[in-house]
Amino acid sequence: MRARNAFFLGGMALLTTVAFAQGTDQNDLPSAPSAVQQQSKPQTPATPPQTAPTPQEPTSQEPTSQEKAPPESPPPQTSAPAEQPVTGSQKSEPSKANDKASSTDTSEETAPTIFRTVNEVNVVFTVTDKHGRYVKDLKKNDFKVIDDTRPADEIRSFHNETDLPLQVGLLVDASNSVRDRFKFEQESAIEFLNQTIRPKYDKAFVVGFDATPEVTQDFTDNTEFLSRGVRTLRPGGGTALYDAIYYACRDKLLKAQQRGPVRRAIILLSDGDDNQSHVTREEAIDMAQRAEVIVYTISTNIIGSRNKGDRILERIANATGGRPFFPFQITDVANAFAEIQDELRSQYALSYKPADLKPDGRYHSIEILAQNHKNLRVRSRRGYYAPAQ
Repeated sequence: MRARNAFFLGGMALLTTVAFAQGTDQNDLPSAPSAVQQQSKPQTPATPPQTAPTPQEPTSQEPTSQEKAPPESPPPQTSAPAEQPVTGSQKSEPSKANDKASSTDTSEETAPTIFRTVNEVNVVFTVTDKHGRYVKDLKKNDFKVIDDTRPADEIRSFHNETDLPLQVGLLVDASNSVRDRFKFEQESAIEFLNQTIRPKYDKAFVVGFDATPEVTQDFTDNTEFLSRGVRTLRPGGGTALYDAIYYACRDKLLKAQQRGPVRRAIILLSDGDDNQSHVTREEAIDMAQRAEVIVYTISTNIIGSRNKGDRILERIANATGGRPFFPFQITDVANAFAEIQDELRSQYALSYKPADLKPDGRYHSIEILAQNHKNLRVRSRRGYYAPAQ
């Protein structure tokens, strides 16, 4: 009889161990950013069959987004949840609060604004003449939008960007390879932030990166805090450039709170070399396009000629609608910041309805033409991804 009981208890323990292991495997999602799209779909249908209350569902989803971050990015994983505790705290209230939170989540998922984002595309762009001077006095009728080789059905809104708030991320390469000019670049960055960020209107954050990105100052309109964040940076370590861009776009700019339209930009100081990222260059560019972020790059190379790193910086800037700068002399760094500041005050924005936009997740190219104006150049991001069902 004792042998039977021991056999029965041993079998129950084995079944419990197997069930626990299966549950653990389901939560151990891959961390490669290229799997983001593949994993976002399975999670949605997997949620409804669960009998757990709705407030507990985000708890299982939040670690998923963190696991998709670059594996060796502890700072992003520790700073990203800081933007999410509101949801978690609200859902730890009594049952009545849980019911309200559940209904709120449901209403947000079915809100009409979701359908508007499917039908509209927002683009920030800059217009220059043949001499590179900014053209700021054009009107809605001066432009034509081509979406995937087809004219847009309608330009729904158009305005000058100087009136829109800025959300700026300053990304500073703090690896050993940029040590020579680091102090001067810090002071130039501080001057840029002091001249660009308008109190109670614009916001910026500071990220230093070597092997991992580190937020030294989160979103704020206080330029003194931003200056301290820049001065906190110390060079040393390897370089994970693509991880830093990916993190800044996905976990900072894309999740930042906003009231109405805003402009999102990243100012990137780096030599363009990357030896430790877990995402590719194109994945970083894709995330910037999804977050509608314009990237301006300032090269820190001092060799006097453009190299592979400079070509990488040029690719990132051009693909997102920004500009690459190559200041071969140390004093030119401040001039590059001044030109970026001028451009941020010389932009346009429009939203348009594509001729044929389906929720299939497909990439669409964008081309904006200045009609009836010769020798004008329009610079914008090169495309976007349609929403996926």
